[in-house]
Amino acid sequence: MAYVCELGTGQVLYLDNQGRQTTITTVSSSMGQQQQSSNSFATGNWTAIPEMFRTPNGAVIKIATEQGEHYIQIQGSSMSVMGGIPPLGSAQQMQVRQVANIPTASIPPMEPMQPMQPMQPMQPLKMGDMEMNLNPMQMRIGNMEMQMGTATQTRRHFCSQCGAKIEASDRFCSSCGHRVS
Repeated sequence: MAYVCELGTGQVLYLDNQGRQTTITTVSSSMGQQQQSSNSFATGNWTAIPEMFRTPNGAVIKIATEQGEHYIQIQGSSMSVMGGIPPLGSAQQMQVRQVANIPTASIPPMEPMQPMQPMQPMQPLKMGDMEMNLNPMQMRIGNMEMQMGTATQTRRHFCSQCGAKIEASDRFCSSCGHRVS
C-alpha cells in the first residue's frame, strides 16, 4: 500500500514498500511545470506506517521495518539515508495518508520535432556607411572594401621581381622593367 504526504510549496511525496525496497517519489508542481523523481532504498518490509517530520533542513521519513528503523532525509529534490537517529524533538510531525497507488507521470509524451528546413540566404546588411553581404563575402565601411571568394574576383597584380603594382594590361613592370606574363 502507498502513502502520500503534502510537503507544501507544490511538492508532494509518495512512499511505497515493494518487497524489501522503499520507493520514494517526489512530485513538484508549479504554474506550467511538473517534475517527478523517484529513488529506491533497500529497507526491508515495513512493520508500521511511515512517519514524516518537518525539520529546519527539509523533512525526515522514519520507516520501521523487520530489520529496525531507517531514516531518510529529504532536502528539495535530494534524498539520502541517514546514518543514525536524527534529533526529532523540535521537528513537526506531518500527516501521512494512505492512497491506492502512486500516480504515474501526467505529462504527455513529447511529439517528435519536425525536420529543420534549410536556412534562407542572408540578405545584405546595411548600417550607416557599413555594408555586408555573405554571398559573395563582401564588406564595405566608408571607402574601404574587402572581398573574398567572389565569382568575378578583381585581381590586383604585382611584379614578381620588385613587388610594385602592375595593371593586367602591362607587359613590363613600370618600376623595374621586368617582363610580366
